[in-house]
Amino acid sequence: MTGKEPMITTDDNQKTRGRLRAFAYVVADKAVQYRAVMSAFVDAKTRFSLHLRPEEILAAIDSSALPEPLDEPSLGIVLDQLCEWGNLQAFQDTADVATVEEFYRPRFIYQLTPAGEGAERAIGVYWDIVHKPGELQAAALGDIRDLLHQVLELAAAESPDESKVHWTLRNLRDRFDELTSQAQAFMGSLQRTIDLQGIDIEAFVAYKQTLIDYLERFLGQLVLATVEISDVLERIERQGIAKLLKVAAHRDLVDSLAATDDDRRRALAGWQARWDGLRTWFIHRPDVPSQAEVLRARARSAIPALLTAVAAIHDRRVQRSDRVADLQTLARWFAQTETDADAHRLWRAAFGLSPSRHLRVDAETLAQRDQEPVPAKTSWLDAPPLQIAPRLRKTGHYTHRGPPGRVVDFSRGKARLSELTRHEAEQVGAARRRLAAGRRVRLSELGALDAEEFRLFLHLLGEALARQTHPGDTVGALSADGALQIRLAPCEDGLTATISTPDGTFLGRDHLVEICDTLVPTGTEE
Repeated sequence: MTGKEPMITTDDNQKTRGRLRAFAYVVADKAVQYRAVMSAFVDAKTRFSLHLRPEEILAAIDSSALPEPLDEPSLGIVLDQLCEWGNLQAFQDTADVATVEEFYRPRFIYQLTPAGEGAERAIGVYWDIVHKPGELQAAALGDIRDLLHQVLELAAAESPDESKVHWTLRNLRDRFDELTSQAQAFMGSLQRTIDLQGIDIEAFVAYKQTLIDYLERFLGQLVLATVEISDVLERIERQGIAKLLKVAAHRDLVDSLAATDDDRRRALAGWQARWDGLRTWFIHRPDVPSQAEVLRARARSAIPALLTAVAAIHDRRVQRSDRVADLQTLARWFAQTETDADAHRLWRAAFGLSPSRHLRVDAETLAQRDQEPVPAKTSWLDAPPLQIAPRLRKTGHYTHRGPPGRVVDFSRGKARLSELTRHEAEQVGAARRRLAAGRRVRLSELGALDAEEFRLFLHLLGEALARQTHPGDTVGALSADGALQIRLAPCEDGLTATISTPDGTFLGRDHLVEICDTLVPTGTEE
């Protein structure tokens, strides 16, 4: 037995087929035995064992877990086939040879080829992705926030440590990739759960409240983390992220044997793309929502969808009458009809569909139908004829052929909307700075508020009053985006507060109110 790599000719197609032969063992008849042998080699390589003898392979394999236990003859067949596919290489084993007869006896040691290792690791990643459940990692949001604070410190330093820059950015990239991939997998599985495809109905009903609580907990943490992460990202970019990305790209290639300018440009472009992806995930643009907002909206819409699915299951159990049951009953009726005529009558009775008796409906046709109504059961032979345009009868098209209409230019409208969005953001910012003073005042001391300030104040006041179960309670609440916090306590003197606004005067029981920004900036200049 000799170790042979797969035959690869100079033809490109043949080269491709030769390399892809490394995956042939996955779909072979004895795929379980092949996977067991390949896993033994991968595990051995993690322990820096580059070669294995047949007896070492048998010792590393749990034969009880295989459909057919492996012995030395069957293992030899498996090894021969893996060598033919190019997953393994066989070398003459001359160790521990005492006689000439033992030297000439065919004994081999086996080594994993690069193609075989790549195929086995790719299959391992495939199974991890298929079987690993998705999850909404709230802890990853905290890790990303902490790592971004470290990046901010490095960006503010005059001469940051290159190894620390590379380590921090690499961990940030890995944690962000894990967050996004797990969130995508979770939302996909959640959609299948909502659609009730391939799941146990009883298990779904049992854990639906746990799932809803899980979604609500993550949404609360996502709102708070997104606001702070967006603020840190903008501060990092003001300090300058480009120099850190250059350091990370340089560090990627520091151990390369002969790095070229193209390699450096690709490395820098890769880090820039990762940073842009991180930024767009948390910071929205005027015309494009951030991915965090999309995930938040999708998770929020999933909660009522889950409740609707549970209600449908409940109705199906209690009433035993829903659309699925109705269609199944109708299908049985169709199957029980004796003739096609009976099936057609059942179709008309069930769906009430009739063929259309017109090709064109316009104002003139409608006016004529109003003057001379034609019942739907009127036969074509008895109904008045329809007027068909000669062009429609000749060409099959009613409209004139010609160049398409001019494309409407919406750039001016988009610019106007962008300007309105920016102006509205400035108004909201000014209102927040006016209200979020962080000190405790009476409502009667707020004075006059403009429209935007009063709208924001009224929203916060409504959030707080909604949590007040008794008139004398002191309550606190957060705004919808989690950026502002309000604490409200009723005054004991029973006075009435008056607030002037452009739309009128606001009157109500006086309270002590404290509005503050939930973000506590770090590293600010004194």
